[in-house]
Amino acid sequence: MTSASQKLEIATFAAGCFWGVEHIFLKHYPPSQNKGILKTTVGYTGGKDAPVAPSYEDVCSGTTNHAEALRIEFDPSVVSYDELVEFFYRTHDPTTVNRQGWDAGTQYRSVIFTHSPEQTTVAKRVTEEVQAKHFTPKGENIVTEILEVGLWHDAELYHQLYLFKNPNGYHCSTHKLHW
Repeated sequence: MTSASQKLEIATFAAGCFWGVEHIFLKHYPPSQNKGILKTTVGYTGGKDAPVAPSYEDVCSGTTNHAEALRIEFDPSVVSYDELVEFFYRTHDPTTVNRQGWDAGTQYRSVIFTHSPEQTTVAKRVTEEVQAKHFTPKGENIVTEILEVGLWHDAELYHQLYLFKNPNGYHCSTHKLHW
């Protein structure tokens, strides 16, 4: 358990349908096992600022340019940001623009939304390492964007922990461990 004196951090990733992104992170870093992830929330970020939060339907229309994303509260004394960024790359296809499996559209793009200059530095370094080790040998290029996080909007309640509540729900074929 994290004490109040320890500093928590936030990591935000978009890698296709947020149901599967949340599911795979929590499957491998369950809060009950003290592996560093304390809480997750799915939502929308990276789009047009508007006075009203976008709905799922708005985001799926492609008109808002928001990505379906996962916000992770984590304890950096247990799991490093470096490790979370590498895990993000292990669990989807970062070589496709605006697509994961059959899911296509800007809401399904691959993005690391950073919360500090330090996170940006780490995200760029880990991206270069993963590119060299796992994608350059296959002749593929990572197209993941690394952007400063913008305004965050929680997704509707029924999307939170969706695949834990609906184990037979839709799973994107790219959300698995690739190495």
